[in-house]
Amino acid sequence: MSAQAGDTGAGAGSLAPNQTLYVRNLDEQVKKKELRESLYYLFSQHGRVLDVVALKTTKMRGQAFIVFETVEAAKTAMRSLQGFLFYRKTMSIVFAKTKSNAIKMRDGTMFKGSKAKRPAHDDDDDDEDADVGMEMDGPDVKRLKDNEEEVEESELNEILFLTKLPDTTTEESLTTLCQQYAGFKEVRMVPGRTDIAFVEYESVEESAAARSALDGSRLVPRVGISAEFARR
Repeated sequence: MSAQAGDTGAGAGSLAPNQTLYVRNLDEQVKKKELRESLYYLFSQHGRVLDVVALKTTKMRGQAFIVFETVEAAKTAMRSLQGFLFYRKTMSIVFAKTKSNAIKMRDGTMFKGSKAKRPAHDDDDDDEDADVGMEMDGPDVKRLKDNEEEVEESELNEILFLTKLPDTTTEESLTTLCQQYAGFKEVRMVPGRTDIAFVEYESVEESAAARSALDGSRLVPRVGISAEFARR
């Protein structure tokens, strides 16, 4: 018999580390596209994310699978984000019990065009795997569709990762600061956190110029912002 939702007993804890994380206790009210993008940007700071699987079926509400390129990145993300407050709920993270489709495609045990099923965990019933597809749209999440792409040649990115933001930071105050620089597109705050955020620009050249200006700048006295390129 499968484990009940919320059970974190020996079955989950004894799973061997692998590239896929099973995340639960997510806010069920968040739209799927927004949830996947937010999870991607949050987890990708700990390593290259190949895929994010978040379905709105009855069984998968409040849950997601995050697929990393390496086991080490998955382990780092689990250590860093275990218990993280995300959309007002505390995340619970364990390793998935089966290999993800993205990893199967990379190691040759699954081919493009094969019927895709989501990874499994002890909370799942094995006969209820759901078909999954990469449904995220837009250039900022295109890399989730390129599962076989090699590691990028450069660390440059149109998206900046800002840290050391003051507790009083709001999306409006950060937008006012960042839109001073050419190519500004948008600010993305991280749910449940005011000390970190992402800022996107039209090109890597414009984000590089903004990074130089933003790094060390202040929203309040004596608190300098740290700006770096977001990991791809």
